[in-house]
Amino acid sequence: MSQLSHVPDQPVPGQPAPVPREPGQAGPAEAHALARAGAAVLLDVREADEFAAGHAPGALHQPLIALVAGVPLPPGTAGRTVLAVCRSGHRSRRAAELLARRGVAVLNVAGGMGAWARAGLPVTTAAGDAGHVI
Repeated sequence: MSQLSHVPDQPVPGQPAPVPREPGQAGPAEAHALARAGAAVLLDVREADEFAAGHAPGALHQPLIALVAGVPLPPGTAGRTVLAVCRSGHRSRRAAELLARRGVAVLNVAGGMGAWARAGLPVTTAAGDAGHVI
């Protein structure tokens, strides 16, 4: 079962500010199911060439470096659980930690797109062709 992490945007008056919790994780099959059901949105934090080579269908793209620089999340993520994914799960873990500190409900996709592809889940290009993970 996934573990959502959410920190309120505003502290409760008279109480100390909440300490951000570690973001939860979801396996590739669970992340795929959540995204397909519309319960969450996939956010691919890899570089542009990696995303272009192959990504999960419907995934939005925002490189980790842009998130670190403070670039806002892409449209379509507001108010939704974000499933952060990269190639192996390391960059997406960093992205999930950053987003959790910003109060976003976020899960890291354990094992990244490598585990996604090994699980036989779809990998596509922007043109709709079969993609591959680099």
